[in-house]
Amino acid sequence: MNLTTTRSAISLLLIICIQSSFARTEEVLMDFSFSKKSRSQITIKHPLVYDSKKGYGFDLGTEGSVTIVKNKKGYLSSNKPFYFSAQVPEGNYKVTITYKNIGKVYSSTVRSESKRLQLEHEKIDHQTGLQRSFVVHIKNPEISAGRVVGLKKPREVEKLDWDNKLTLEFQGENHIERIRIEKVNDVVTVFLAGNSTVVNQEDEPWASWGQMIPRFFDTHVAVANHAESGLALESFLSSRRLEKILSIVKPGDYLFVEFGHNDQKEQGENAGAYKSYSERLRLFVNEFRSKGGVPVIVTSTARRSFDADGKLIHTLGDFPDAARKVAAALQVPLIDLNAMTSVFYTALGVEGSKNALVHYPANTFPGQVEALQDNTHFNTYGAYQIAKMVLQGIVSNDIGLREYLIDFKGYDPAHPDPFQDWFWPLSGKNSVVKPDGN
Repeated sequence: MNLTTTRSAISLLLIICIQSSFARTEEVLMDFSFSKKSRSQITIKHPLVYDSKKGYGFDLGTEGSVTIVKNKKGYLSSNKPFYFSAQVPEGNYKVTITYKNIGKVYSSTVRSESKRLQLEHEKIDHQTGLQRSFVVHIKNPEISAGRVVGLKKPREVEKLDWDNKLTLEFQGENHIERIRIEKVNDVVTVFLAGNSTVVNQEDEPWASWGQMIPRFFDTHVAVANHAESGLALESFLSSRRLEKILSIVKPGDYLFVEFGHNDQKEQGENAGAYKSYSERLRLFVNEFRSKGGVPVIVTSTARRSFDADGKLIHTLGDFPDAARKVAAALQVPLIDLNAMTSVFYTALGVEGSKNALVHYPANTFPGQVEALQDNTHFNTYGAYQIAKMVLQGIVSNDIGLREYLIDFKGYDPAHPDPFQDWFWPLSGKNSVVKPDGN
């Protein structure tokens, strides 16, 4: 490839370099403007489609949604959704986007990987500043020689979260001069262990709180979501997901553990909230603490279930109470999502609470010929509200992470954000297939 360029060409620049400072840093820079060139740069004169040999490019068939504006100071411009991916090793990466001042205010939303919210309706102009930064965790299934995470096939294997590249999804209006991706080793990692109410749900209209909370942390924190639909404490262990977390955790990192829905279905002599469930929960806490980490226990989100009189039915039996007891006995911070979501549903009412879950008439989404009626799994509005409950739990427990929160003023589930004010530009993938578990 010819590494030279002319001043008349607008190009996409990719710089890969290794630097030595306090820690090793890997950096990737995509530059859509005229800038000083060096031998380390790879110049691209048009939006190239991602492929694994190049290791970068516009992804998921969206290269046609992007225009490279050709003027004295060029930039990428788009008012359509598009994806850009760069192949990077496992780790935490700080992403810095430098937007273009076009003389008016515009709004940009950015998600990463499997629909993780990073920037939400950011108002961009010269007064608010033209740079935005956030941290993305990239994971792979490898643990050690011959040991890997037992991913579910085919649904989990095909997710963007596990594909060895960093994918950014852009929504709204975007005018971008450059995107810098740099590996960072000194941030706090928040690991998430859980089921379908926690996992990064890749397909619309499904969503979980785990993919919403990255939006509320500054660049001192990365969120590594290892939850997966259908899992219980036992299957999380047997698929070597806890082993994976323990292989990369650093002292001072956090582990948020939320299980119960699928543990409730376990059969056997030792099954039950105060038996195997509590034993495994203690194991998670003790193993993570042995690595210098800080565990946090989260009670399961309530199911939406009302009786004939409109009163909420508690369907999770003793599991929330068992989690509370383990947290108290081991002196672990507890975030009581079960209690908070119960208040939340009651505040919204029998009909209004449907707006927080996947309840949609037929033909709301492409290929959806039948109505969706799910009282366990959340839509984006519900997931966002529950993420705020988790944040409130961080604040109420005075967990150290609170110093890294941004744009959070507290949350009361008895007074949720109005559903009619919620706006979520749909991602490109949707599915009528219900997530595993219930």
